[in-house]
Parts: sequence; C-alpha cells; structure tokens
Amino acid sequence: MTAETTLLLVLLGLLAGGFGALAGVGGGIIITPLLAIYFGLPMHQAIGVSLVCVIATSTATSSLYVERHITDIRLGMTLELATTFGAMIAALVAQHINRRTLALLFACFLLYSCLSMARKAWSKRTQEKEEEVLPDYQPQNYPLGMGAALIAGGFSGLLGIGGGPVKVPVMYLFMKVPLRVATATSNFMIGVTAATSAYVYWGRGDVAIAVAAPLVAGVFAGSLAGARFSARVKPLYILLLLVAVTGWLAAEMILKLLSRGFR
Repeated sequence: MTAETTLLLVLLGLLAGGFGALAGVGGGIIITPLLAIYFGLPMHQAIGVSLVCVIATSTATSSLYVERHITDIRLGMTLELATTFGAMIAALVAQHINRRTLALLFACFLLYSCLSMARKAWSKRTQEKEEEVLPDYQPQNYPLGMGAALIAGGFSGLLGIGGGPVKVPVMYLFMKVPLRVATATSNFMIGVTAATSAYVYWGRGDVAIAVAAPLVAGVFAGSLAGARFSARVKPLYILLLLVAVTGWLAAEMILKLLSRGFR
C-alpha cells in the first residue's frame, strides 16, 4: 500500500469518525461503501474493516458522553442484550450471502437512512438551538425497543454499520428518549455490537489489517473531535450533510450494481 493511499485512509477515518460521533451512527455507514466502491475491497472485507472502525468510534466517544451524564447506561445495557444476539447471528450467516446481495442490501439501507434523515432535517428547520439542560424522561415501549435492537444487531453483522442508524431513531421516536441521549447511548452500545460481529469476521480472515490500521487511527481522532464539539454544532447542519453523503453513496452503489460490479 502506498503512502498516498494510507494518508487517504486516515483522512477518510477522520471524517467518518467525526460524523459517526456527532450523529451516533458509528461511521460505518460511510466507511463500508467507500471501501467497496473506491478502494476495491470485497464487500465482506469492507464490512469487517468497518466493524473494527465502529469499535474505535465507540471507544473514543463513550467515556466523554458518560462523563457528561448524557448516556443512559441502564437503557443501553438492556437494549444491548438483543443487539448482541442479532449481531452474532447475522455475522455467522453473512458468509453465505453473495457480495452483490450484500451490496444491494446496503444500497437500500443507505436510501432509507437518507430519506429518514431528510425527514428529520425538515422537521428541525424551524426549531431553535437545542436546550443545554436535558428534560426529564422515562423510556417507553421497551418491547418495541428490544425488537428494534435485535434488527439493529442484524444490520450490524450484515452491513458493518454498528446499528446506530436504527437505534437512534427508535429511541428518539418510539421510546421517547431525548435526541442527545439517544445519540450518546447509541455510541455507548455500538462498540459492543460491532465487537460481537468483528470477532466472527476476524476469525474468517475478512479484516484487512493494512486497511484497518490507518482507518482506525483516523476514526479514533475524528470521533474524539466530534464528541468534544457535539454541543457546539447545530444538529440540522449535521443532518443535512449526512443526507447529502448517504444519498451520494447510495447512488454510487446502485450505479456499480447496474454495471455488474461487486462480483
């Protein structure tokens, strides 16, 4: 691997880690398609490397959010029971799914995420700056949350995304948890979720160390920066940027699928 490629991977990690920490999605939603489309990694290896990067994001951000008393540890540990189980099962069956099917699943997931974040950004356009003091809340609909956590774990094992794009909306919309708490709790959970799947991918040899090492270095630094500046950045701007990135990546993956890529 050339020095230019290594530097590019570090920069990609910085960006993905920063976005992942701010939005609570782990960065895998950006890393997996970029590795598959532009770096030529097979989908299974792109997912394996992405899972390792998600662990780095969670490691870098969790302590900061816990220190600020934003993370709901009890809620996170409860949902993690279902998420870990889903992640393990999905990682075990992923090797039996061909690369084009995985790529199609990821493209559909990117489109779903893009539309969901666009809808959320539209609803936030007239809101004022977020309150600094978190309101009192009580998590609701635990059965729904556990079911969604199981699905999130499955997505993590299959697509290398950490499950954050599923967990955050579910906690915020259905369990009535404040958005900042949902984001912080998701960052707390995704490391355990990704580690469960990453162990399986590592055992199969689907984690390319030469690619993962510079990415993890960048992701760790970017995640720390994103967590530290999260209170200063207006959520609407982050949502709009993520909408643009996920929409573009979805289009790129669909075009490559149509051109018979991901063989």
